[in-house]
Amino acid sequence: MALFKKRTAPEAAPSWPPEEYEPVLRCSICTGEQVACMRERSTGRLHEVMLIRSPSDLEAFCSSCGADAKTLRKVY
Repeated sequence: MALFKKRTAPEAAPSWPPEEYEPVLRCSICTGEQVACMRERSTGRLHEVMLIRSPSDLEAFCSSCGADAKTLRKVY
């Protein structure tokens, strides 16, 4: 029985094919928290990608998925 586990390498980020997934922002009405998500077009299920804490985080998400920050859809 080992007390401490050996660290493993982090998993590679999954690829999000644009024909199957749409980038959206999930926003909280109460706190204003924003989470960048990928939404499955067929089922509407959201997959959280990252927490948006600053405008630079939003720019990083948009550049990684090829979306425009002004046209990004918000889901409440």
